Amino acid sequence: MVKLTIIGRIRDGLPLAQGLRYANEDYNNTPFYKQYIEFILKEISRGSLTPNPKMTIRLDHQHSFNCLVACGVCFITLCDSSYPRILAFHYLEELRQELEKFSSEELIEKISRPYSFVKFGSVITSIRKQYIDTRTQANLKKLNASHGHELNILIESISTIVENRKQMDYMERVVMAPQVVSPIWGSKRLEVYLNGVLASISSILIYLLSTLY
Repeated sequence: MVKLTIIGRIRDGLPLAQGLRYANEDYNNTPFYKQYIEFILKEISRGSLTPNPKMTIRLDHQHSFNCLVACGVCFITLCDSSYPRILAFHYLEELRQELEKFSSEELIEKISRPYSFVKFGSVITSIRKQYIDTRTQANLKKLNASHGHELNILIESISTIVENRKQMDYMERVVMAPQVVSPIWGSKRLEVYLNGVLASISSILIYLLSTLY
């Protein structure tokens, strides 16, 4: 079934709105899933995850994130892996259409606090209810109409995305790490000592050259 849904701004990865709770559902793992969705939004905003118009990101054997990217906004919903992806993207497309009616690009850009677009949360919840049961006449009609059509969906794994982020963070730390100067070689005392040694060597060389002539 369609579960948690969040929409976010691609420019900076800011989550704008999420669907409200649906009656009689278990939301014990909601914070866990929200963290992953927020992570995906950040990776898209950083450019390290290519913002394909349609993406399915596998979380585990039981769940997947389906993402629709359009007009500077990413619509992400968590679904059971058995839930038809065709319906998931129909659902996200309806959200996109409603967002265009409900707001403007200027309004989206003005939002500065996470999840502060509260009014759109009720829109998400209302549309989501229509997609919970895949056996309704409307949903069966959508499935039949899309039968045999290529969805052109990029499929990724969350574990791969997380591992890529770890490697990129490591490389950034290596590049940005300041060069450590040894306290021995950088000490003033050693500098004075070496200058004294060089002076002594110069004196010896001058003496030897003078004895040759």
